[in-house]
Amino acid sequence: MSHEPPNDLDEFFSTARTRGREEAILLSGQSFRDFLYDLDDDAVAPWRGLDYEQFTAARQDNPFLQELLRTWNDLYAEPFRGITADGAAREGLYRLPDDGAADPELVAAGQALLAALSDEERRRLQYPLDAHEWRAWSNPEFVFHRVGLRLEDLEEDKAQAVFALLRASLSAEGYERVREAMGLNGFLGELVGLPQVMNDRSYWVALYGDPAAGEPWGWQLFGHHVALNFVTVGGRDVIAPAFIGAEPALADGERPPLFDERERMAIALASSLTAEQRSKAVVYESVLDSAMPADRVHPADERHVAGAFHDNRVVPYEGIRAVELDGRQRTLLRSIVADFLLLLRTPHRDAALDDIDAHLDDTWFSWYGATDGSQPIYFRIHSPVILAELDNHAGVWLTNRLPARFHVHTTLRLPYGNDYARAYIAQWRKRRGGA
Repeated sequence: MSHEPPNDLDEFFSTARTRGREEAILLSGQSFRDFLYDLDDDAVAPWRGLDYEQFTAARQDNPFLQELLRTWNDLYAEPFRGITADGAAREGLYRLPDDGAADPELVAAGQALLAALSDEERRRLQYPLDAHEWRAWSNPEFVFHRVGLRLEDLEEDKAQAVFALLRASLSAEGYERVREAMGLNGFLGELVGLPQVMNDRSYWVALYGDPAAGEPWGWQLFGHHVALNFVTVGGRDVIAPAFIGAEPALADGERPPLFDERERMAIALASSLTAEQRSKAVVYESVLDSAMPADRVHPADERHVAGAFHDNRVVPYEGIRAVELDGRQRTLLRSIVADFLLLLRTPHRDAALDDIDAHLDDTWFSWYGATDGSQPIYFRIHSPVILAELDNHAGVWLTNRLPARFHVHTTLRLPYGNDYARAYIAQWRKRRGGA
């Protein structure tokens, strides 16, 4: 069990996760199982038997969460501008192909989902392409905005139609990763005895636009530790914003941790840095470095900056520019980016990587923590066309009060206005004489 101070913000959150520390946070050889709550502990026992709505109602009485939700609501109310490095707009970063066409198999999967539903379910599932609800996604286990249909409430044939749409939209490897993250949520629910709160279908799904109309359209899936926003427009697919995480990030050694390869490549890159490169790339020596500004670590988001409701955040570049890396290091950097883009089907991933390559000299790599894999880490890859980050977190449903490798959050954004494919949709409409 953890020897850190007990939770003091609410049942699950402690100031230990945000408090700067002079000493290093070293990873131990402990398994996530060493940090399981006893099933009769007050942190988990009171929620037993509650469904997700009852759990949500009980949790949202908490003052800490009430303040968090007020902040999220304020951010949600803002007009969309997009994440930037400096608050200024930039044009011409994203270009649609001239000859892009709709994918008939993808369209068929979208139509099949609509056909499987009742009239009332279709009404609840489907939104206009420009609906504000795109931005309502969040990743906690409690419900904030209810958008579309709840996957666990659907009859099996209808749930399978949702999975078929996901399978048609994502690469085979990407679909497997998403389903694994959803499965790990179910595993967590079993570990803490709360399968009605956290299971592999604790997700909302919505459809935006009309797959049959020959126009841009997309879908959204969000819930605990998975939030995806997929749009197909003019021959390009976009999956951003995307959030994937897990606590724990592995199920008793049945397979490697969810982001094991990504973390190994990142540590290989960080450990290859020369002393001069390290002096630029390593922004903080620890993920809870006492030198951090007071507002750099958030009790819910910890270090990641591009999570739910931060669609307009100004995130300055930090770290080292890729132009200062050698050839092997740039290859590693690009491989890490490719893993962030794994959900895209191969042609769309290749096109996205071409965009990355076009801005490689203006791509920044930043690192928090030791570069040898001995500590929890945070890193960010950031350019005009991508913001990708990975953060090791403290426990929420596990008792570790300090960040550990077995609780991981990752985010992916397309800065300067192409989250939710907004920049592409504007181009598509302009080509057709629209506003």
